[in-house]
Amino acid sequence: MLHLMQISHEKKKKKKRGRGRPPKSADERNESMRRGELVKVAAQLFRQRGFHGTSTRDIAAAAGMQPGSLFYFFESKEAILHAVMRDGMAQAAASQAAALDELTARASGVQRLRSLVRNHLQIMVGPESDFIPVMLYEWRLLSDEQRVDVGAQKDEYEAQWMPALQALHHTGKLKASPEIARLLIFGALNWTAQWFTEGRGLTLDELTEQALALFIGER
Repeated sequence: MLHLMQISHEKKKKKKRGRGRPPKSADERNESMRRGELVKVAAQLFRQRGFHGTSTRDIAAAAGMQPGSLFYFFESKEAILHAVMRDGMAQAAASQAAALDELTARASGVQRLRSLVRNHLQIMVGPESDFIPVMLYEWRLLSDEQRVDVGAQKDEYEAQWMPALQALHHTGKLKASPEIARLLIFGALNWTAQWFTEGRGLTLDELTEQALALFIGER
């Protein structure tokens, strides 16, 4: 009986150890870091020079690797562009979730919209803000399958704005339809990548308040 109990205990221990994904090896972590560096460098170059004005050799050189080594991580320049947009949306979603988590459950619609607007402006024009502008400029170059993939991320990101907009519409602070307001707000905020430079005139906080004044008359 005792022997059977010991066997059962050992099986449970093995089952418990087998749960979840095994930790990454040092080589896997290094590969992940190198891939992330490549995507970051590619985003910078795609934004500065455009997709067609950037070669895989340019990306490899900027990342400090041999041109052929780049294809260990990506099969083509188009695959790199997809990764730039996909990783950018993932970062944007994580940043937005963190911004919303900082709010209390009793935060008003205005407070929620302020947090969302501030975070989106940070993504668009703050430090390391190359990912999303590249998506806006080079979206048409994705394949149909890639657009569906990144589009699903984008839809999920934008859906997080609807509760705040609906709450503001319910109280009368937002006069427009929440769905139409969402489209107009994103159109206005995304355009800041074309003209805004932090440190020259408005700060991001000041720009956020100006945006709120435009959208809902709040300062």
